[in-house]
Amino acid sequence: MVIVADQLVKVFPGVRALDGASLRLEAGSVHALLGENGAGKSTLIKILTGVQRPDQGRLLIGGEAVTLRSPTEAAQAGIGAVHQERNLIPAFSVAENIALQRLPIRRGLVDRAHMRAEARRILGLLDVDLDPDVRVDRLSVAQRQLVEIAKALYGESRVLLLDEPTASVSPAEAELLFTVVRKLADSGAGVLFVSHKLEEVFAICDTVTVLRDGRTVLDAEPIADHARDDLIDLMVGRSREALSFPPRPPATQPAVLELDRISTAAGHREVSLSVRPGEIVGLYGLVGSGRSELAKALLGLEPIESGSVRVRGKNVVIKDVRQALAKHRIGYVTENRKEEGLFLDQPVSRNIAVTVWGRIAGALGHVSPAREGELVSMWVDRLGIKLASSRQLAGQLSGGNQQKVSLAKWLAAETEILIIDEPTVGIDVRTKGAFHELIWGLAADGMAILLITSDLAEMITLADRVLVMRDFRIRGELDNDHHYDRTSQAVIRLIHSKEI
Repeated sequence: MVIVADQLVKVFPGVRALDGASLRLEAGSVHALLGENGAGKSTLIKILTGVQRPDQGRLLIGGEAVTLRSPTEAAQAGIGAVHQERNLIPAFSVAENIALQRLPIRRGLVDRAHMRAEARRILGLLDVDLDPDVRVDRLSVAQRQLVEIAKALYGESRVLLLDEPTASVSPAEAELLFTVVRKLADSGAGVLFVSHKLEEVFAICDTVTVLRDGRTVLDAEPIADHARDDLIDLMVGRSREALSFPPRPPATQPAVLELDRISTAAGHREVSLSVRPGEIVGLYGLVGSGRSELAKALLGLEPIESGSVRVRGKNVVIKDVRQALAKHRIGYVTENRKEEGLFLDQPVSRNIAVTVWGRIAGALGHVSPAREGELVSMWVDRLGIKLASSRQLAGQLSGGNQQKVSLAKWLAAETEILIIDEPTVGIDVRTKGAFHELIWGLAADGMAILLITSDLAEMITLADRVLVMRDFRIRGELDNDHHYDRTSQAVIRLIHSKEI
């Protein structure tokens, strides 16, 4: 056995991310780690790579109990990882990236000849034909992932953790990655393979562990012993039901927002959808499926190459977020509130009022502090934002209150169409429930909402219809009856369908 994680517990404020999770990874095996979004996979990987430490439980490597205090200690213990987010320096060469953490030094200088020779050796072990001197920013996504694997092997990793390695690659590139992964396992490495694509799991993996709600419900069993639908049932479970809210009137008015066969520079092809006033349309998919990119294309942040956007029945071309709000009453609550949604070094009052300064300004363009204060106070009270005063800096608020401020600025601007991307990421359970109630109420008041979320329970709780995305295309549409078991399994089957 290479790694054993035994009864790991990890608690964050309001969230028990791991609740006695266990994992056994053997040498020479490709081991699948499966689970829904929020099941605890990312937390487990962070513990295995030294990013976080468990509150309870043991971690054993080669039969010996260890405590990994940092990624450096994990690497020294022989654990390498290839994350969804690339960890390469684009302007550096392939060889420089591979050897970056262990640069060969000779007479006080980097021995570049030795560095290139070692890069060629590692790439040769993987049967990968890459020029060590080429810059990483000239490589494809799949080639960059191979460089990440080579970087881990250069560190003499006995264990390799692959987190959604094919999320953004073509089928041909995925096959190349699979060949490399199989070769690594055949050479004696233990490979932990995290993927939502079940066809890949069955193609490449030997054994499987399934997490649900932070607990291990299946551990290290041969994958050949389980059917695809059995694993889906284990991931979803049979006990979770979506929360319920009072019924809303059916959305019968004409669509206020329509996308008609949209294709974008980001990679979308023939994407169509519509949202009516008083309706919540959910856009669900895995990381890399193109959901957020579609929202940004709608707002002019990604080029639309063909197709049309209609707002209230008229074809429009939206150049940016400012125009979307001013001309079409479209608001956008971004998933990245800290970098895109808020001015963290500015007061809450300024963050909320920024979208309406033109409306509340006087004849000379001066914004009255009294009018601004009145507006801000109304939304602070209405959304229950907890703060010392409206002059408090947004960066000093909790995650949940920051998200409420991010939402408040669009509500203050009287938006009629609201795109909400990952509304409750990083928010505790109690605040999440309040957000769900708020979003439901906005739709009940007639707002048209396009909801993007990776939380399947959240999607089933709120959406009237669910559009399932994969590979930058709509795979199917489901009417949502808010019955968790039935709808969640239908959504997951659409995600894993091989049909386009």
